[in-house]
Amino acid sequence: MDLDGQIKLGHLLLQDRKCRTCEITKNLIDGFYRTRKDRGPVASSYSYECKGCTIKRILSNKKPDIKWEYPDW
Repeated sequence: MDLDGQIKLGHLLLQDRKCRTCEITKNLIDGFYRTRKDRGPVASSYSYECKGCTIKRILSNKKPDIKWEYPDW
């Protein structure tokens, strides 16, 4: 059992972060995506934009589907 990994992860469970977009304070693990998985369980490996705002940003920047039809020559 990896006791050091659990202790480090336990510290992250108690941390909250304020979203840069909506400015709501949320839990670090539940509310934010992990962007740098190679850094280990540290707070700097999580994004500064919450999951909800990230989903809204991705959907708003998504290009609309264009129906293409064969030209009538």
